[in-house]
Amino acid sequence: MNQNKTRSKDIKNQEELVITRILDAPRELVWKAWTEPDLMKRWWGPKGFTSPYCKIDLRVGGKFLYCMRSPEGKDYWGTGVYREIIRLERIVCTNSFADEKGNVVPATQYGMSADFPLEMLVTVTFEEHEGKTKLTLRHVGIPAGADRDGANIGWSQSLDKLAEALK
Repeated sequence: MNQNKTRSKDIKNQEELVITRILDAPRELVWKAWTEPDLMKRWWGPKGFTSPYCKIDLRVGGKFLYCMRSPEGKDYWGTGVYREIIRLERIVCTNSFADEKGNVVPATQYGMSADFPLEMLVTVTFEEHEGKTKLTLRHVGIPAGADRDGANIGWSQSLDKLAEALK
């Protein structure tokens, strides 16, 4: 059974989206699903989206580049730089909208709000939890309102797909 928990932080840190999931899979497998491109492509993106491209240079200072394709065929590219990697425990990376070459672009290029910063921060932690994995995702920098609501839905649907892919 998935136990899902989503919340936005209080006013003190209101630009942080936090989602916690209990995934019915060992931590090693959940880690691989986040760090191996072929596995990540199986679940990355909201419901109905595919991930035709994913490149990961998993080291501090290394970059990642991915593409999410909407059901209508529109591609959304994203990139980031790994800031901290503690194997099986934590990944901290920047997150930005990008073009297909990995150049950072404003969110407006994809029809999103101009309030999105060029760079956001994502922290994912992996904890053992009664034979399962407790995953906590923190995404800092998403503007409040419709943008954060959309990101919450997108991340939640992606994590639903991750849960399915881990079966």
